[in-house]
Amino acid sequence: MLTVSKEVLSKLAGIGTATIHEAQGQIGAMDNAIKPIDPARRLIGRALTVDTRPADNLMIHYALTKAQPGDVLVVDAKGFTEAGPWGDILTLAAQKAGLAGLVIDGMVRDADVIVELGFPVFCRGLSIKGTNKAQPGRVNEAILCGGVTVNPGDVVVGDRDGVVVVAAERAGEVLAASEAREAKEETMRADLNAGKTTVELLGLEPLLKKIGAS
Repeated sequence: MLTVSKEVLSKLAGIGTATIHEAQGQIGAMDNAIKPIDPARRLIGRALTVDTRPADNLMIHYALTKAQPGDVLVVDAKGFTEAGPWGDILTLAAQKAGLAGLVIDGMVRDADVIVELGFPVFCRGLSIKGTNKAQPGRVNEAILCGGVTVNPGDVVVGDRDGVVVVAAERAGEVLAASEAREAKEETMRADLNAGKTTVELLGLEPLLKKIGAS
C-alpha cells in the first residue's frame, strides 16, 4: 500500500474540498448528503476502510484494533438510515487509537457528545436506533462509500462542504494542481477588486454571443 507523506497531507489539509475536487478533474466527491455533524470540524488522513452490513457494527469495532494514528475510518454502511452504528463509545475508542476522524455512508447517534469530544464525524445524518454485532464484513479492502471508490491508504479530506477522496498514487499531483488553482483564484480576486467582471476573466464573451445572450 502506497503511503502518502506527512508533508503532502499537511499541505492538503489547508485546501478546501471543492478546490481539490476541481483540481483533480471533478472526481472523488462523495454524495452531498454526507456532511459533518459539526460544521466547524475538518478532517484529513489516510483511509482505513470498512465494509459492514446495515444495522451491524461488528466490523467497525474490529477495524479500530487495526487503526494507526492519523487514519480516517471510512465505512460503507450501505447508506442505511434506520440505525446508528456509531456513537459516543466508539468515538472515545477512536480517539484513544489516534484516529483523525470518521466518514460513514450511514448514520450516527450521540451527536452532542461527539461534538463535545471534538472528533470529526461525517455521515448521512442521525439515528437513535441501535445495531447488532453479528455480521461479517471486510477491513482494509477497496469499498464504495458515498458513491466513491476508496482504497486503503487513499487521502480523505472533509470540511463543511463535504468529503473528497484522493487516490494515494495521485496525491502529490493533486496537491500541485490544487495549489495552482488557489493561486489562479487569488489572481482573479485581485482582478475583481480592480473592477473586472467574471465574464472577462473567464473569457465567456464568445460563448455568450454564440447563444445570443443580451
